[in-house]
Amino acid sequence: MAIKINYPHLFSTLRVDRSSGINAPHKPILLLSILQAVKSGLISSAFVYITPELVALFKSNWSLLVTTEHQCRMSYPFFHLKSSKFWKLHPQAGYEKAILISSKSPSLNQLLQMIVCAEMNADLFELMKNPDGNAMLTEVLLQTYFPNARNTVNADVQIPDLFSHYEKDIIAAEPAVYVQHIKQLIAEKDEEELFIRGGAFKREIPKIYNYTCCISGLRISTSRDISMIDACHIRPFSQSYDDTISNGIALSPLLHRAFDRGLITINSDYRVLVSSHFSENDVKHSLRQFHGERIRLPDSRSYLPSIDNLLWHAETVFLT
Repeated sequence: MAIKINYPHLFSTLRVDRSSGINAPHKPILLLSILQAVKSGLISSAFVYITPELVALFKSNWSLLVTTEHQCRMSYPFFHLKSSKFWKLHPQAGYEKAILISSKSPSLNQLLQMIVCAEMNADLFELMKNPDGNAMLTEVLLQTYFPNARNTVNADVQIPDLFSHYEKDIIAAEPAVYVQHIKQLIAEKDEEELFIRGGAFKREIPKIYNYTCCISGLRISTSRDISMIDACHIRPFSQSYDDTISNGIALSPLLHRAFDRGLITINSDYRVLVSSHFSENDVKHSLRQFHGERIRLPDSRSYLPSIDNLLWHAETVFLT
C-alpha cells in the first residue's frame, strides 16, 4: 500500500497546544474518533461533518484517555487542524476570511456557524478505510500520546451504544427533571452535550413512530442511513428545553414546517386541526385533507405526546 505522504509521521508530530505545560490531547482524540467513525461507516468520504455521533465518539474517547484538566471541546481541534497538511475547512458563505485569519478557538456553535465541513486528503481517507492502515494510524496515536492507556479504546465501537443513555433519558426522564438538567448544561456552556442530546432526540422520536409521519403516514425505507421523517418538538426547545418523548412527534418535513408555523395543530383527541388563515391550490398534497384525521400514535401509551404540550401549541402557535 503506497503512501505518498508519511501520515504516521504527521500523526506522531501533531502541533498541539503546550501553554499549560502539558500537551493538549484534543487533536489526537479527534483523529482517533475519526478513525473509528471511518471504520464503522459513520464517515464514508473524505468530507468530515460535525455530527452528534462524531461528538459523542470524541467525548467517549476523551473520558477513556484524558486525565489532565483540559476542557473537552471538539470544536478546538476540528478548527485548528487547518494548520496541518491533510485538513481543509470549507467555510460557510461570508466566513472565508474569518477561517483563514482567525487563531481563536471557537465554541461548537460558532464553528457550526462558520464552516460546512472539513475535508481530509483523499489518500489519507483511503488509508483510513484500509483495515491495516486504520489500525496502524490508531496505534501511532495511542503509542505517541496515550502510551499508558493503549488497551482502553474500542476500535469497533458501536454508534448506537454511545447514544443509549441519552435515549433512555429522552424516554424515561420526567420532563421537569430533564429541563433542569438542560438548564444546568446551558449555564455550564456545555455545547457538546447539548448537541448530542439534540441528536439523540432526532434519532429517537422517528424510531418510536416507526419512521412514519404521524399525520400523513409517509414512510420511506432505504438501504442507506437516510430518514425522510423529522423529530418535531411540540413546544420549541428554545422555550421549553424539553427533549423528552412527551414533547415530540414524528412528521414529514412539509408537515413539520406547517406545524411550527401554526398552519396545523393537534387537539386533545389527537386529531389534526387545519387553520383557515391560508389558501392552497387543489393538489394531492394539500394540508386541508388532514383536517379531523386522527394521528398515528406510538404503540406504548407511555410514549404518547403530552396533552398539555399539544394544548399549548393549539393555544399559542396555531393560527385561529
